[in-house]
Amino acid sequence: MIDKTKNTDFGKVALLMGGTSAERDISLLSGEAIYQGLLEKNIDVIKIDTKEDFLLEIQNNAIDRAFIALHGRGGEDGTIQGFLTMMGIPFTGSDMVGSAISMNKIMSKRIWKQAGFNTADFLQILSNEKFELGDAIRAIKKLGEILFVKPANEGSSVGMSKSASAEDLVEAVTKAQAFGTVLVEQFVNGREYTVGIVNGEALPSISMVTPNEYYDYDAKYLADSTEYFCPSGLSEYEEEQLQSIALAAFEILGCSGWGRVDFIRDKNSNVFNLLEANTIPGMTKTSLLPKAARANGMNFSQLVVSILSTSLAEGEECYG
Repeated sequence: MIDKTKNTDFGKVALLMGGTSAERDISLLSGEAIYQGLLEKNIDVIKIDTKEDFLLEIQNNAIDRAFIALHGRGGEDGTIQGFLTMMGIPFTGSDMVGSAISMNKIMSKRIWKQAGFNTADFLQILSNEKFELGDAIRAIKKLGEILFVKPANEGSSVGMSKSASAEDLVEAVTKAQAFGTVLVEQFVNGREYTVGIVNGEALPSISMVTPNEYYDYDAKYLADSTEYFCPSGLSEYEEEQLQSIALAAFEILGCSGWGRVDFIRDKNSNVFNLLEANTIPGMTKTSLLPKAARANGMNFSQLVVSILSTSLAEGEECYG
């Protein structure tokens, strides 16, 4: 058993970042921020870009555990988790199965619906499926005129569009099909919220307001006009309710360790609708999870060590 009397007793940590997904640039930013945070806590850490021959680099550096800072395919979908499991290397966050399920927005929503959680109605369109004007008209008749179209296995709003007509919908689906299977989701008018989770604890919720048409890639990473509120403006009861839903929704997908669950609150009914679960959310110093951690009295370096501790086996402890 590893003695956890000091942070360096985590052993040699591989910080896995970059990769080849559509979210590579965000992963590199997250990875650099995490790296600096771990150095502040005297963690023995090396950066490894999984775009290169990372398995050989892990073997050559006698790695004790891995901090996964990969976003999107290859990082959040269970692939890297499977490799590390086979190599016997502990890693942060969810296992291969939980990662794969949560990465698939359609599978996640099906599980949530079956379990009685609130989430908007949707349709699945396969990547090679023809989707023409007649199909769009039928989809609108079932789900409503305004729809959101998303690749089922991408994050950070990559390939996402909002459609307001049958013609728009055909164009949006075609665009999203370039990334694989497509989720066509009913529009819910309301404010978005997110709840971070670290080591089984729900952090204070954050609400987001953007002048953009919706909370897209630009609003998340590029625009200075997006406003974030933490506390999010909910009552104490509503905050507890939202955190409870987030923890239960995260767990039912088989997720563990750390992550984030996103919601939209219906403006008319006040119901919190689940959007998606993220098992490796953005970790730049301006990302949502660090904001929530700060509101909970945890600085960035404390947060990354807490996340690193999710790689510990049962019975191991960390005092950092």
